[in-house]
Amino acid sequence: MSLKTAPPKIIDPKLLYTGGDWNFETINKVYAAIEEIGRGELNLDIYRNQIEVITAEQMLDAYSSGGMPLFYKHWSFGKHFARDEAMYRKGYTGLAYEIVINSDPCVVYIMEENTITMQTLVIAHAGFGHNHFFKNNYCFKQWTDASGILDYLDFAKAYIAQCEDRYGQTAVERVIDSAHALQSHGVHRFPRKRMPDLRSEQKRAEERRAHGERIFNDLWRTVPTKKARTRDKAEEERRRALLGLPEENILYFLEKTAPRLQGWQREILRIVRNVAQYFYPQRMTKMMNEGCATFVHHRIMTRLHEQGKIDDGAFLEFLHSHTGVVFQPTFDDRRYSGINPYALGFAMMQDIERIVLSPTDEDREWMPDIAGAGDPYNVLKDCWANYRDESFVSQYLSPRLIRSLGLFNLRDDEEEAELNVTHIHNERGYREVRRALSRHYDVARRDPDIQIVDVDLTGDRRLILHHRVLDGVLLEEADTDHVLQHLADLWGYDVLLLEMDEAEDVVMNEHTAKPRATFG
Repeated sequence: MSLKTAPPKIIDPKLLYTGGDWNFETINKVYAAIEEIGRGELNLDIYRNQIEVITAEQMLDAYSSGGMPLFYKHWSFGKHFARDEAMYRKGYTGLAYEIVINSDPCVVYIMEENTITMQTLVIAHAGFGHNHFFKNNYCFKQWTDASGILDYLDFAKAYIAQCEDRYGQTAVERVIDSAHALQSHGVHRFPRKRMPDLRSEQKRAEERRAHGERIFNDLWRTVPTKKARTRDKAEEERRRALLGLPEENILYFLEKTAPRLQGWQREILRIVRNVAQYFYPQRMTKMMNEGCATFVHHRIMTRLHEQGKIDDGAFLEFLHSHTGVVFQPTFDDRRYSGINPYALGFAMMQDIERIVLSPTDEDREWMPDIAGAGDPYNVLKDCWANYRDESFVSQYLSPRLIRSLGLFNLRDDEEEAELNVTHIHNERGYREVRRALSRHYDVARRDPDIQIVDVDLTGDRRLILHHRVLDGVLLEEADTDHVLQHLADLWGYDVLLLEMDEAEDVVMNEHTAKPRATFG
């Protein structure tokens, strides 16, 4: 019996790759094919892409610093790295396939351990989906400076390293610890008239150190007395106006007016709040951003398969990953931990495409502006540019999708022993479910509304803040005391926080803190 040699396998010349291995030449071919679809068919408007290959350990390191590989050093990042690495090595968690930075050029980090199919998916998802969203969404246009963020992070890293050399690592870490504790209250929630040019921050930092703060000189010249004199209403209003009160950006207020902070400490506060401001749009658009990127990668990978540029095996590998990303456990599933932003975002994008191309009578009633419009990509690009999560859900969550996802509305009343299902699938229920889910994505409702309202200049310089209580929910006692201690350390004097029910004008709770003598 003779052995027959198997005929050589014929590889379709249209295929971008075969198997799972890759090299940089393959990445270039893949990128060109993705770009042809992304720019040509989807008409995406993106920043230039800068693709960098990193190891799993480097990915873990990027995780630990909030997704910013170029960042200043702090002990908390090392703690996060140790935790994430231990979880990853034991197999309890996986790693993201990529990290993308909202910058110009848009930096996309891909892991060298990925197969070529996963690299293709990642480039489509991050380099075209996220990239387009970053460049075009109004939140990012108003709150971030994509062209200057990398230079600013480089400046911030070098500046904090210099401060550690000059003032000691412990002193610098104390300031960063306090700033990090307050960073969620260190953003401007309404865009200012002019976005800061982050490229010029190093020069402006030197100018700020050389220039005495006008408000600081006017307000902190005198030594406070314990016995306060009678306040004049006009003087009180003048002082509040001079201080710009009320002020919700606590780090900004401290940077400008805290009487005991040195110049380098103020600059560190500015660095932390500028970084917090950079991330603020991502909090407002998490679901839309991931939905946009997932929709784009799904469309690009599907088109590559339809064009014969990836084979069935590669497409099945993609589908396996994609279905895992958009998987949404039901509320009674042990794996349920809330609404998956990838799942809801992708489902809403697909639903909009359906409404634009093949609307039902119900769709025409609920969304007459887009039903049957005929051009889904233009409609979606308008959504990606002009909405954030809260307004997007309020406008485009359809009754059909509510039914498909099995959404309903619960009322959790602490005075009742059981949960109460208040709204289900009827006309009124659809509106209430949509309204409730929209509020869920409202960052202003999720974050406590805390504002600095006054400073007792005539007495002991105590800083007074108000928390506007919403739906009767008070601040958690231990966390509040911990954060308030950091605030008192930075302010340098006593701090008083009143939790107010503004409807009834009553104080529901109060918290106080005194500065630690060892701070700074």
